[in-house]
Amino acid sequence: MCRNSVDNIIFSLSWNENSDHNLHFYPVTPLVTPVSTNSLAVLKFNIKALLIVYHFSMVCLSAYMFYEFTASSWLANEVCWWFYFSKVIELTDTVFFILRKKNNQLTFLHVYHHGTMIFNWWAGVKYVAGGQCKSFLIGLINSFVHVVMYMYYGLAALGPQMHKYLWWKHYLTSLQLLQFFIVTIHTAVNLYADCEFPDSMNIIVLGYAFSLIALFSNFYYQNYISKKTKMSPYNLYTPIPLWSLGIETLQCSSDLAKLK
Repeated sequence: MCRNSVDNIIFSLSWNENSDHNLHFYPVTPLVTPVSTNSLAVLKFNIKALLIVYHFSMVCLSAYMFYEFTASSWLANEVCWWFYFSKVIELTDTVFFILRKKNNQLTFLHVYHHGTMIFNWWAGVKYVAGGQCKSFLIGLINSFVHVVMYMYYGLAALGPQMHKYLWWKHYLTSLQLLQFFIVTIHTAVNLYADCEFPDSMNIIVLGYAFSLIALFSNFYYQNYISKKTKMSPYNLYTPIPLWSLGIETLQCSSDLAKLK
């Protein structure tokens, strides 16, 4: 509505019987009030503050659950419910992505992982909560990984001045992959071990772990291997069109030297 000065005023069309049927336009107060720059700055600051509080709160919650899984071990029913509830809280990650317009982070991996974990753990705590066979190990490992993960996110939310200390991002992804491999091996062993944990649940967990390994491996490749290869000095060149020689592009200076 603000393409030019005329668009900033909305006119009302009226019919005046005493003016020889002439049409008169009357200026009307604009319907939309522009948002000030200060308001946007305050909103951005509030989101950043909430983001910092949220991430470090999740660090504390994950650390508490890690301790409880370690201390209670076999009788881990209560902390399993806390672990399930933490998966509901983690949906806030998606809310912050939307508020900050980080649509590039709303990937299939993110939606799949966060969406399915809620249903998986609802079934887990309802039917097979506790015990060394499954809930204890998965909750223990995942809580530790989330302590590290949310610590990384919390530090990143503090601002650009912290980014130089966050060089270990790819190690965080490696840690996430390691937990899935551990869960896969542990679940495969449970299929043959003398354990009361249902084989049907073992098969579901095994399939789910395989899917996460595939998705996180693809994420690791796309973000740390593929990008690194593209940024290699051997792949950085400016194509040189040489139409007069019948050659469209040359990929390196050595090719140009051969033509001299």
